[in-house]
Amino acid sequence: MSLIATENAVLAAIRKHTEAENPSSFLTLNSGNSTFSVPEADGVIVYRRTGRHVVQFGGPFAATEDYDLLAGRFLEHVREQNLSLVGVQLQRHDAERYRRYGFTVNQVGASWARRLEDFTLRGTRFMQLRNKISRAHRNGLEIREVAAEDWEAELKVIDGAWLSSKGGASQLEFLVGQMGGEVQPLRRLFVGTIEGAPVAYISYSPVYGSRAGWMHDLSRRIPEGSPGLMEAINAHAIEVFRGEGVAWLHFGFTPFTGLDADFEIEGHSPAFQWLMSALWAEGAALYPAQTQLSYKQKWAPDLVIPEYVAFDGQASLASFAHIFRACKAF
Repeated sequence: MSLIATENAVLAAIRKHTEAENPSSFLTLNSGNSTFSVPEADGVIVYRRTGRHVVQFGGPFAATEDYDLLAGRFLEHVREQNLSLVGVQLQRHDAERYRRYGFTVNQVGASWARRLEDFTLRGTRFMQLRNKISRAHRNGLEIREVAAEDWEAELKVIDGAWLSSKGGASQLEFLVGQMGGEVQPLRRLFVGTIEGAPVAYISYSPVYGSRAGWMHDLSRRIPEGSPGLMEAINAHAIEVFRGEGVAWLHFGFTPFTGLDADFEIEGHSPAFQWLMSALWAEGAALYPAQTQLSYKQKWAPDLVIPEYVAFDGQASLASFAHIFRACKAF
C-alpha cells in the first residue's frame, strides 16, 4: 500500500473518473488532505485524520472495476491502525455500495444545482433578487473576473473583514473551497469593487461529470457593504458562463438541507435521521444551514442531489463530530 500526497494525481483522478458524479470533487485538491492508493487499482481516496478517526471525502474516485478493491483496501488500512472511518459527501451510488460493505449510511444534506441554458432573472419570481442586484450597482459596484495572484492584497482585506465579523472565527477547511496553490488557475474568481475598494468576491471551482459546469464555492464580502453584493457578482458570473455555453451552475453541499425520507438508504439509523432534522431546525450555532439554503434558493435551483454520511458500523455522534473537526469548525 502507498500513501501519496501529489495533488496532480488527485486532479488526474477526478478528471478521469467522472462517474463519481460528485459536484464537490474539486475540494479533494485542498491543501491538508491525504490520499490513498494501491498499485492494483486505478483511482484514489481522499481523507483527513482527526485523532483516532479518519474522515473520508466522498467515495473512491476510481475506475468502476477497481472501486470495490480500492475501498476495501482502504478500509483494511484504517482498521489495521485501530482507527474509526467515517465518510462524508458520498453520492447515492457510493452510499449504496458502502451499505453493502456493512456501513450505516444516512442522508446528511444535499447539494443544489441550476441548469443555465434556460435561466433568466425575468419575471415576478426574481423581482426581489433583481432589486438587490440593482441596488448594489446603484451604490457603485463594479465586477470583473481577475487572476487571484494579482489580487492577493485585496482578497486579504475582504477575508479579514469577513472573519472579524464572525468573532475572529478560523477559516473553515476540507468541505469548503480555498484559494491559492498550484490548481488556482483552474478556478475562476469574480471580484466586486466600489470606488476602487474591494468589497466582495466569489470563487468558482470546476465540476466534472454528466452535469459539468462550475460550483459557486468560496465567497466573502465586507460585512458593512452594500446589500446585494453577492447576488450581483453571481448574476454577472452566470451571464459569463451562459455566454460560454456552460450547462450547470452548482451551489455546493449544505448539511441538514434537502432531507427526505425517500432519499434514505435501507438500514439507515432512525436516530441519526432525527438528529439531522433537529440540526436543520435548531443547529444554526453549529452550521448556518438555513441561511445558506436561503441564498441558494434565490436562484431557483432545479436539482437537489442528496449526499450521505457513512459510518463503519453503527452511526456514531463522536464520528460525526470528527467531520466538523476535520473542517476546523471546532
